[in-house]
Amino acid sequence: MKYKMLFVLGLLFLLSCGEDVEKSAGRFLTAAQTAFDAGRFDEAKANIDSIKVVYPKAFEARKAGIALLRQVELAEARRTYAYTDSLLVISVARVEELTPRFTFEKDAQYQDIGRYSAPSQKLEQNAQRCYLRATVDEHGRMVLTSFWRGAAYIHHHAVKVYVGDTFAQTPARTDTYESSDALAKTERNDYVLGETDGDVIQWIALHAGQAVKVDYLGDKTYTTTLTASDTRAIADVYELAQALQAVHKLSIMQDETTRRIAFLEKNEHRPATDEQP
Repeated sequence: MKYKMLFVLGLLFLLSCGEDVEKSAGRFLTAAQTAFDAGRFDEAKANIDSIKVVYPKAFEARKAGIALLRQVELAEARRTYAYTDSLLVISVARVEELTPRFTFEKDAQYQDIGRYSAPSQKLEQNAQRCYLRATVDEHGRMVLTSFWRGAAYIHHHAVKVYVGDTFAQTPARTDTYESSDALAKTERNDYVLGETDGDVIQWIALHAGQAVKVDYLGDKTYTTTLTASDTRAIADVYELAQALQAVHKLSIMQDETTRRIAFLEKNEHRPATDEQP
């Protein structure tokens, strides 16, 4: 009899909870609305999620939560766009400040993307020497090219730059470009910033304006000096690369956010269903 009474009381308790479930869930909805009005979007979304977890049968509250979630996501996207746009303005201004210092090359007939390089490293002015040359395209993809020229091929596949015990070295490359003319043999390797350069570019940037040693590593090692002018030129191109990368990434983010805002605006007033997140 005792256990039967407890069962009945428990059932009555559950039924009473069921009657108040919408009201109880409404507390989360109110908290979500308050957070949304204050611009605390993560907090608002957490409270909306809690309605489904804690009160799965509060269908009206869940639908209201879905409608509010759409407002939260739209406001969040618009805030992201405004923030990205402000950064993009700054980044574009920085690129416009830097680019006059560089030589720009683009063949409109064959190239979709142009490249920048330091005036001191023009190919025609440096064709007869061994050196490292930096270029960067309009999207910020920077390439460090090792040029080697000599009487016989050494088949170099990597370069090492160093001052005393401090050094950086590229990974080995397998696609060395080799050519020859009546005077000498020429070899060239490309190392991409953040991909195949082994942090050599950043190392050189830290030693901008200094002369450093360069080892061309191949069938045999060839050692030369990278001039202070070259390290400065590479560091300058690296600075431009960072600015161009920022513009490129922010532009992509802005395009993605624009598409998301358009999607959210289109669906903002659709009827909320329980199946939606």
